[in-house]
Amino acid sequence: MEVHKLVEAIVKALVDYPEQVTCTEVTGTHSVILELSVARRDTGKVIGTKGVHADAIRQLLAAIGGKKHKRYVLEIIEER
Repeated sequence: MEVHKLVEAIVKALVDYPEQVTCTEVTGTHSVILELSVARRDTGKVIGTKGVHADAIRQLLAAIGGKKHKRYVLEIIEER
């Protein structure tokens, strides 16, 4: 499974508007930026209290990145 699809699947399980969740990948030589776009109302659910949900997703990405020898960066973008 591709990493951005994994992030999409995890986030869609958390939010109220899963149809508005998209995750795009911007690949560099040693790093990959994942741009996660969610509905404005769902931004808080993705981030979680004190950032626990976002941190958990970032920890998964760090573990995957260690195996693939890439650095994954998650950016959460809210739709307007």
